[in-house]
Amino acid sequence: MEEEQAVSGKIAMWQKHEQKHKDKQLINPFSEWEGASTRAKLSKDDENYAKPVEGSMTAQRGKAAGERISNEIQELIEIIKVMGKKGDDGLYRINFGLLFNIYLKISNKMVGIMMRARKQGLIDFEGEMLWQRRDDHVMITLLKES
Repeated sequence: MEEEQAVSGKIAMWQKHEQKHKDKQLINPFSEWEGASTRAKLSKDDENYAKPVEGSMTAQRGKAAGERISNEIQELIEIIKVMGKKGDDGLYRINFGLLFNIYLKISNKMVGIMMRARKQGLIDFEGEMLWQRRDDHVMITLLKES
């Protein structure tokens, strides 16, 4: 009797898993299942547009990546404060060449982190992209701490 209940419990669990998968496939616009993609398309004005499903692995990975990047930006800010020079306006500045040489020992993603920090309004520099040697003279300005 106990064995039958264990088996029926596993069958029910599998059927629940199967139904959940089927429901996901029916709303997946790339699914080849019959009747798939019946969900209305999101409008670009929708708050969920271009966002992962809440609670999904994609959302969890995105959140973890955002936290790692925030930590790396904080590290960049600290390096600029410690190694840069404070100007009369109270802002810290360091030239790209020096920052690159310091950061090279820490991370190979410095320029990407700088681009993200600039997008967040934390630092500023001239130009769209900085290149080692060519832009060594460009000053990086710490605008505010995050």
